[in-house]
Amino acid sequence: MTEQQDEGDMASIIDAFHEQMQAIAKAQQQRVKLIGTATSRDKMVTVTVNANGVVIETKFSASIGEMSYDEIAKLVTKTAQDAAADVARKSHALAAPLTDRRARLPKLSEVIEGMPDFEREIPLEPPVSTAPPGAPERAVEDTGAVMTFTDVEDFDHSRKAEPTSGISESSW
Repeated sequence: MTEQQDEGDMASIIDAFHEQMQAIAKAQQQRVKLIGTATSRDKMVTVTVNANGVVIETKFSASIGEMSYDEIAKLVTKTAQDAAADVARKSHALAAPLTDRRARLPKLSEVIEGMPDFEREIPLEPPVSTAPPGAPERAVEDTGAVMTFTDVEDFDHSRKAEPTSGISESSW
């Protein structure tokens, strides 16, 4: 390959990168406007959430008073989770074209010889539990990877440091 071809390839990669950044900015503007809504099967509760899954509206039917507080609480929780899942699906659909476009772009490791593929190093986030506090699911021990630092020095935190100089020095 000639130097001109390399420069042309790099220019097209940079152009594609800029196009991707513009598309991401546009998608972000669209995403923040998303809402998700769910209604319980019995139509007693309707919950609406914003793009982050935060409840922004809750409506009860006129016959909600026929239910116990416990039943209402469980129904509201389940319906809010369904609304959050709805907005998550919409966010995923909005991001799909961006993900497809990014997959077609060359990776940095393909462009720069010897560069590691950083994307492979990113750990996958475990699924977030929707179980209530105290549920057995929450008692399961974490078996995820633990970060271990090997290039550290031991430090005795119980030992008081001797003041050397600075604002605590008596000459101030």
